Amino acid sequence: MKKKHNSSIGASLLGFFLFFATITITSTASIFVYDLVNKASKGNLVAISFAVLGMIVVGAFLCVLCDIVRRKYMVEKPAKQILNATDQIACGNFDVKLIPRHEYLKYDQYDLIFENINTMTAELAKQKLLHNDFISNVSHEIKTPLSIIQNYAQSLQNSNLSNEKKEEYLQGLIAQTKRLSDLIANILKLNKLENQRLIPEFSEVDLAELLRISTLSFESLFEKKNLELVCDIDEVKMQTSATLLEIVFNNLISNAIKFTDNKGKVSISLKDDKNYAYISVSDTGCGISNETGNQIFDKFFQGDTSHSGEGNGLGLALVKQVIDILGGEISVKSKLGEGSTFTIKLKKEK
Repeated sequence: MKKKHNSSIGASLLGFFLFFATITITSTASIFVYDLVNKASKGNLVAISFAVLGMIVVGAFLCVLCDIVRRKYMVEKPAKQILNATDQIACGNFDVKLIPRHEYLKYDQYDLIFENINTMTAELAKQKLLHNDFISNVSHEIKTPLSIIQNYAQSLQNSNLSNEKKEEYLQGLIAQTKRLSDLIANILKLNKLENQRLIPEFSEVDLAELLRISTLSFESLFEKKNLELVCDIDEVKMQTSATLLEIVFNNLISNAIKFTDNKGKVSISLKDDKNYAYISVSDTGCGISNETGNQIFDKFFQGDTSHSGEGNGLGLALVKQVIDILGGEISVKSKLGEGSTFTIKLKKEK
């Protein structure tokens, strides 16, 4: 971003010039008056004294008047604009916009304050919109499984149901209650991460072992979908948070399984590259478009709505939050119909 010019130095030089100009004029006037007094007769001395006194009074009055005008337009007016703007912001109006008084390269301190207020209100408006969207999405995500649970519960009251149907509805109830439980757990984790209440505890972590344990926890899902699992794991140890990385690994592996069709392939790798560790999770699933890739880490965003019943759109938002806290980077490469690869870059020494 181009840095704004600050004219405070120019203003200071102007102030010094006016100060010394005033001293020079006053000194010159004093010498002139002194010379008049010396040359004047006793009769003219009183008249000269009154004239000098009058000049002083008029000069003082003009100085006060100039200062009043200067303060009104250069201090009080912008200060009043700032006060009105902050009053509106305090009342929840984030559409406030202050127009700088000078050209871009001639900004003074007030213009910079105006720009900062405009930036702040734009960010607050964005956060308000995100908050409203978040509430709307949470309501929808809660309402959907609750509606399904209600329907299943009402259906189970039918005494004529076969045992197969009862089992089907019970499994549906279990699945939807788990979905609700996962949603609440993810919301709580996100809230703690965003408000920095989930402080990572760093210790020496065996990344290879942690990644293997996370992968093995999904063994039954790999077998259920008959997926080929390819692992290429280097031995890497580093100072990090095992608890937070477990969230990352579980979400990425879970997504790879979810979006890969039966008999597909999931590849998991851990590479040691001097100062960095690279963790990649690839799949041969549906893939995502470039447009979707730009939003994939947003809360509640689901690129493939056909799998919306299997998640709540918070997993990758959690992953991004965790990686940011750990000081790492995450990227995604994908192509529609060919699968996706998520890569994490972690610095081994901080």
